[in-house]
Amino acid sequence: MIRDTLVVDAGDVRLAVYVSGPRDAPPIILVHGYPDSATVWEPVRAQLDTRYRVIAYDVRGAGASGAPEGPGARRAYRLERLAADLAAVANATCGTRPFHLVGHDWGSIQSWESVTDPAFAGRIASYTSISGPCLDHASNGLRGSGGGAKTDGATKQPGALRQVLKSWYIFFFHLPLVPELVWRAGGARMWPLWLRVTEGIRPSSDPAQLRNALNGLNLYRANFIDRLLHPRARHAHAPVQFLVPMRDRYVGPPLSLGLERWLGTYTREELDASHWVVLRDPLRIATGIGRFVEQHAVRRDGEGSEGGAVNARTAGV
Repeated sequence: MIRDTLVVDAGDVRLAVYVSGPRDAPPIILVHGYPDSATVWEPVRAQLDTRYRVIAYDVRGAGASGAPEGPGARRAYRLERLAADLAAVANATCGTRPFHLVGHDWGSIQSWESVTDPAFAGRIASYTSISGPCLDHASNGLRGSGGGAKTDGATKQPGALRQVLKSWYIFFFHLPLVPELVWRAGGARMWPLWLRVTEGIRPSSDPAQLRNALNGLNLYRANFIDRLLHPRARHAHAPVQFLVPMRDRYVGPPLSLGLERWLGTYTREELDASHWVVLRDPLRIATGIGRFVEQHAVRRDGEGSEGGAVNARTAGV
């Protein structure tokens, strides 16, 4: 399938967007995480773009997309700016058609901003989240106010502690200068080896790996502390599906439990997989995405053929 490359103006940056699949097929937008670029989605794209219009883009600062510059560069990575980027990509590639949204890792974290923003209501037909919680839901869960953890004292605290331990790298990324030195001193060069050892995959070398890693630190620094201290009430306006790698060394499965307060009824599927399942098992991920898309298909007249979220379930695989 031929892949077209577009350049989309998102205000302060220009975004590289990659599109393939039949023009009249249901559109699916894929948002990548850290320290990746849109190339992480290529194995999944190959499974989807015979049936769907598949759109992926390098997020700001990654791949071939532009990066904010100047003294306000860090604030330019705040969640609301990332949501505006998604809107620009959707407007350029989907027009007024509703689209299905999929996020992995930071792509999932940032996509929650749109899925819970009333301005996107009616635009997002479904949302599939892989290894990336809503920061507001997670923070509210840690506070015992609902979302991402069981709320009885006997179970919430151990689960919260386990997630804090899994999230050691977040604290590291907030250190001044040290993460930059590690990435420059060989971290970027050794990244494929890290994935080979920890994930059992052999990714292609990304020439933008160092740039992805350095710019993407702003994703953490611009958002985590603020959301931890000031979580918001964020309610989803689209049906939500979690694909949950049960051997994820970074994101604990409990972060996708107990979210009915924010999401209503939602779908949750457990996978015997690790964090970079999008590379390790793209067929499984594409199958999960396709199934959810079909359940929430949108006719060309804009009316959903199914409507509403499907019943919540947890399926061990």
